[in-house]
Amino acid sequence: MTASSGTHEILELTDDFYQDPHATYRALRARGPLHRIRLDGVLGWLIVDHDVAKQAFMEPTISKRIGSPEGQAVLAKNGAAEMFNAAINDNMLFADPPQHTRLRRLVAKAFASRAVRDLGARITDLADTLLADMVDGTADTVDLIDSYAFPLPIAVICELLGVPDEDKDEFRSWTATVVDDSGTIEERTTAGIAFFTYMTKLIAERTDDPRGDLLSELIIAKDDGDRLDQQELIGMLFLLLAAGHETTVNLIGNAVLELLRDPATADRLRADPDGIPAFLEEILRSQGPVHLATARYTTEPIVLGGHDIDAGEFIMISLAAANRDPERFADPDRLDPDRTDNRHIAFGHGMHYCLGAPLARMEATIAITRLLASMPRIALAGDVEALKWRKSLLIRGLVSLPVRLDSSVVSTV
Repeated sequence: MTASSGTHEILELTDDFYQDPHATYRALRARGPLHRIRLDGVLGWLIVDHDVAKQAFMEPTISKRIGSPEGQAVLAKNGAAEMFNAAINDNMLFADPPQHTRLRRLVAKAFASRAVRDLGARITDLADTLLADMVDGTADTVDLIDSYAFPLPIAVICELLGVPDEDKDEFRSWTATVVDDSGTIEERTTAGIAFFTYMTKLIAERTDDPRGDLLSELIIAKDDGDRLDQQELIGMLFLLLAAGHETTVNLIGNAVLELLRDPATADRLRADPDGIPAFLEEILRSQGPVHLATARYTTEPIVLGGHDIDAGEFIMISLAAANRDPERFADPDRLDPDRTDNRHIAFGHGMHYCLGAPLARMEATIAITRLLASMPRIALAGDVEALKWRKSLLIRGLVSLPVRLDSSVVSTV
């Protein structure tokens, strides 16, 4: 239907969409670059085209200030839940310039610190410990998500922030609850409040006693005398924990799934680990860990992908669809680690490009390298068709990934 008609068909998707969204996206792309759609009760415009997605990322009249009164009104109008806790969403992910510019500049200083740069050896130790625990267990079959992909990033984030070991299980529970689309608003609010309370105490401790961790760097980060205030610190830490953790969990899980489905590629990378970064870039493109980019809305009428869109409309950018656009990538549904032109947008585009992307790449590279080196006979337990994907508009990842271990051939490398 044309944009000038004033009406648009509203598409409704079933639960099967989450199992194989790419089949739906192929059909939608054949009909146009964006569509009026209702996803989990939320009405908005879904972008499935690579170039239009990049345009939306850069469009100054598309705002990310979902926590503002205007943003909340747009969410309410289109059937989305109110943000559960505005305090922990006071971060650069939900900000526009000039606030976003200021916050990102301050946080970038902390991310350039030695606490982040020198983390590689510690990530390797953490990965090796988790792999050893998997092998030392009594079970021949383990859930790789639960045993490896999930605990590794949370351990790294906690290490960065200087969170005591005894508190890591609580951190895992909070993040899992907050990003779980099936959770109630009450459950997510409770998790948000628990995080807020804990981080308030930890910030006070680090303010009085700075250490060599990222939290201390964030506290002392300055730009012409400017610093993050208490609420901004908590919002930023929640972003680092939730976004940084979930992205890496599912990047690792999705990468391992592809290696289990293609043992020849696993053997090739085991023999030549230098190829792992390129393999992960192709995972990011074809099976990236983020499904839809976070919330945006129009502040003025705009034309996007040939459609007239009013102010106050919810914009959904499908990274999963954009990264398989055949107009941008040849044979897009094929995973090709040797792909030379692979400028995907798995980590976003423009000013909101993920600041933690280098850390996620480092963690995933080490995680896959150590897994392949230490477990030459790992295999999928069961049929790939039986695997369940999370019902999430934000996350593209498996509920679980059962694998078989053969401890008799586990290497000590």
